[in-house]
Amino acid sequence: MPVYNQSRSRIIQVIFIIIFLLIVFQLLNLQIFSTEYKLQAENNAIYRKVIYPDRGIIYDRRGKAILENTIMYDLMVTPYETKGIDTMALCDILGIDTAEYHKRIITAIIRNSRYKPGIFEPLISDEAFARLNENMYKFPGFNIVERPVRAYPFHSAANVLGYLGEVDSSFLKRHSTEGYEAGDYAGMTGLERSYEKVLMGQRGVKRFIRDNKNRIQGSYNNGIFDTAAIAGRNLYTSMDVNLQILAEKLLQNKIGSAVAINPKTGGILAMATAPSYDPVMLTGSQRRKNFGRLILDTARPLLNRAIKGQYPPGSTFKPLDALIALDEGVITPSYGYPCSGAYYACGRPVRCTEHWSGHSKDLRTAIAWSCNSYFSNVFRLIVDNKKYPNVRMGYTQWKHYMNAFGYGVDLNIDIPSEDDGNIPDTSGYNRDFGGNRWNSCNMVTLGIGQDRMLATPLQMANAMCIIANKGYYYTPHFVDSIENETVADSQFVGKYRIKHTPLEHISDASFSVVQLGMHDVAEFGTARRAQIEGVNICAKTGTAQNPHGKDHSLFVAFAPMEDPKIAICVVVENAGFGATWAAPIASLMMEQYLKDSISEKRKPEVERIASADLIPTAIKQWYHKKDSIKLAKQAQKINADAAPVFQNNLETSRQVQYDPEAEPNRKGNGDTIPVKNKPAIQTPDDKRKAKPKN
Repeated sequence: MPVYNQSRSRIIQVIFIIIFLLIVFQLLNLQIFSTEYKLQAENNAIYRKVIYPDRGIIYDRRGKAILENTIMYDLMVTPYETKGIDTMALCDILGIDTAEYHKRIITAIIRNSRYKPGIFEPLISDEAFARLNENMYKFPGFNIVERPVRAYPFHSAANVLGYLGEVDSSFLKRHSTEGYEAGDYAGMTGLERSYEKVLMGQRGVKRFIRDNKNRIQGSYNNGIFDTAAIAGRNLYTSMDVNLQILAEKLLQNKIGSAVAINPKTGGILAMATAPSYDPVMLTGSQRRKNFGRLILDTARPLLNRAIKGQYPPGSTFKPLDALIALDEGVITPSYGYPCSGAYYACGRPVRCTEHWSGHSKDLRTAIAWSCNSYFSNVFRLIVDNKKYPNVRMGYTQWKHYMNAFGYGVDLNIDIPSEDDGNIPDTSGYNRDFGGNRWNSCNMVTLGIGQDRMLATPLQMANAMCIIANKGYYYTPHFVDSIENETVADSQFVGKYRIKHTPLEHISDASFSVVQLGMHDVAEFGTARRAQIEGVNICAKTGTAQNPHGKDHSLFVAFAPMEDPKIAICVVVENAGFGATWAAPIASLMMEQYLKDSISEKRKPEVERIASADLIPTAIKQWYHKKDSIKLAKQAQKINADAAPVFQNNLETSRQVQYDPEAEPNRKGNGDTIPVKNKPAIQTPDDKRKAKPKN
């Protein structure tokens, strides 16, 4: 055979060998390695039904379920099997058009592939469920799956409990090792989010054999490959649902919040924010529609003001100032200040509501009558303390005290999105007044809880716990224990069982005199309306300046004085003096908790407060002007499966604020005094030192 023919023969042989090897490789791939056709074959013969677990139940301190489960249904689709279905009939039942139908099919393919079932319509209504059940034979590839959803027996605590949302692709990437699949639901806010790993449980799967007409014939392989769903574990909280309901009732038709804490444990007894919403709104088939309405509501019912509302604490801060001064040794309990109606030592007067002689004769009396002159001077004594080389060092020490009281820092409560308020640092004053040119007069209103100081209601309630306990506190929290608690669960609850003593150096005697002053506030001072028969209350009223309308009403307290069981903070926006609205709300809440009921003679007071509408039209219009255009643009992009994000519209200009409780007749155009680029205020002593010598 010629060499040429031999070479051509070998080439043909090699080609045949290569083709043969390719065929063998493809056969091996199809039969052994590839799962594509195996998956198709299994889907033709085996129906895989996902069993969603019951999420853990949340109980209050008395064992009442404040959040439990009920059953709803998802309509699932396996796109590969949707051949010959009655598209128009399905669209008519679900209230969608064919374009939406095809869009959802494509979405299901992208999320789960053609061969895996995915959610086509979540949480279908009862009417749709009934109609689908009658017509399922028309819709091959579709099936109805049970899904446990949340139920709220008391219709309360929406912003505390949180809500569930469907996980998206970014969530699945972040939690790729935690067993989530497309179509699962997870906690988006509140306790649902913080304790998701405890509450979620573990899904199960049942497999069934089906015939060539897609009819179920029985369990696959006697169920040996089935896995049972494991329910999530329950949470046992410190909340008192009766107190929570009362707080929400008292705050209805108002903007504000209330926080009540057990000072002995740090367990939160109630946390109400207003306006709020019925948590049922964010379950069921109307969930997405309702979420859109809530997020566009200018009163922001999804905003938990108890942890995100930031207010100048006003006169509620004065007991803290007193404790710092006593510990620093700049005053004694007998220290008095000659107030005649205003504090003049810094040039511009800081006015006081009391003018009569003796209302600031000593610390206890000054607390009872909330003397602004007294506490303005006390603050300056702290900051100008001679044991520190300069005012900056004295101020820094004061700021350390404030952080120890929980102001200006996160408290790490067990629900997300807590704000930390503001205790300004020296850099801001350096910037505004030019390096070292500022002194205690430039920030004197910090002594009455104004200037740039901001605190959340939670922080103010926690400060009351510290005073009630004479120096210690437990981090505020909702969950006391977890069902079948393990060592690993310490990551959730361990930190809430640690006793914090950042102020143990303050003497019991100092705490006692401040407590007596706060007791006098409720006995004959500014909070007489907060009295509870047979209970000794320690309290402090406050009023926070509001540049957009009427001032905010604040009240803090704890009771009984001898053995504190409840510490509380109430803030009612646009409601005026602290004693007018915040104090009676807090008083009724304390009575409900301490006596387990409201006395007959005070029940009309409950109805009077609950029926009062304190949301002014001006505020609604202001929110509307600020937010409506922006929110309208966002309406098309609202994601009901995510936590809402709010920006606090805090005053960005640097201003010195006054105490509205002390200066009720001050006009709006003089509410604030810009200080940027102004020279530092000089005290009379400074002026004498600055005079040239002859």
